[in-house]
Amino acid sequence: MLSLAAVAGHAADFKTVGTAPAVLYDAPSTKGTKLFIVPRGAPLEIVLAYGDWVKVRDASGETAWTPLRGLSAKRNVVARSNNVKVRSSEEDTATVVFTADKGVLLELLEPGANGWTRVRHRDGLTGYVRSTDIWGI
Repeated sequence: MLSLAAVAGHAADFKTVGTAPAVLYDAPSTKGTKLFIVPRGAPLEIVLAYGDWVKVRDASGETAWTPLRGLSAKRNVVARSNNVKVRSSEEDTATVVFTADKGVLLELLEPGANGWTRVRHRDGLTGYVRSTDIWGI
């Protein structure tokens, strides 16, 4: 019973694809079938570690294997839907700084406090987004 509680309380572990795109395989080996190529900067959830390999889940829910060395500790998130509003403060009534469409990468600056997450767009604009509107935290 205690081991189940420990697993249920474990927070998700996310990494970001490093400087080169990541190749995802069906098995923890380069001899496995190549399934996908994930662009640099994309967030991936670590599901399982096996030696130098990790099983990851992407924003669409697909799982596959990739070498851990290709991932970075830097954190990015992606917008879950079109017209995600990034606001000047942690309030629904705050001014909209910019909007992001589904799949847009945002740098994670401060993880979800009170249901809001502080992010930065690659153009340098920063603001707060509802944590439920992004994937990767």
